[in-house]
Amino acid sequence: MNKSMERTGTAPSNFTRSLPAADSELAQQTAKDPYAFEFLGLSGEVAERDLERALMDRIVDTLRELGPGFAFVGRQVHLEVEGDDFYIDLLFFHVEQLRYFVIELKTGKFQPEYAGKLNFYVALVDDKLRREAHNDTVGILICGSKNDHTVRYALGRSESPMAVSTYTYESLPAAEQLALPAADELTAAFDQIASESPG
Repeated sequence: MNKSMERTGTAPSNFTRSLPAADSELAQQTAKDPYAFEFLGLSGEVAERDLERALMDRIVDTLRELGPGFAFVGRQVHLEVEGDDFYIDLLFFHVEQLRYFVIELKTGKFQPEYAGKLNFYVALVDDKLRREAHNDTVGILICGSKNDHTVRYALGRSESPMAVSTYTYESLPAAEQLALPAADELTAAFDQIASESPG
């Protein structure tokens, strides 16, 4: 089983409440947690614009990480509301689910107000871009870290289908990964130490 399949469908969301059952399951399958952005070659703290630019510079890899069926619509997609300008970080269309996916990027820890902004963008896309044949737009906020309890409260009353996920982009170089023992070896070693210690 590949890493992508292991992560599929784990992001906290309100899909079961805001979408019909079949749609909810499909949307949940697309919401990975975390998204693995190691292909970006980033390390340390980065600005949201730099993360967004890196994802667009490697769009083929980004689409591969999102999963099958995603088509790129745009970056910093401009929508206007009676003279007020708004810009969606990334907009995708899922050709099998026939729905837009609004993706907002935050490099820090999830804050409840991010859900309000994402809800607003989902409503805008539904109103301005969605056609009759399309299914409900889904929003995914991808942030540096999150508290799942805070996320559940933030999404609890929202009518728009949304999920909150995290991302990773740092991984050890291959040589260092090979030098480390496997997880089961570490567990066995700790178990042995625990059984030998007096206590």
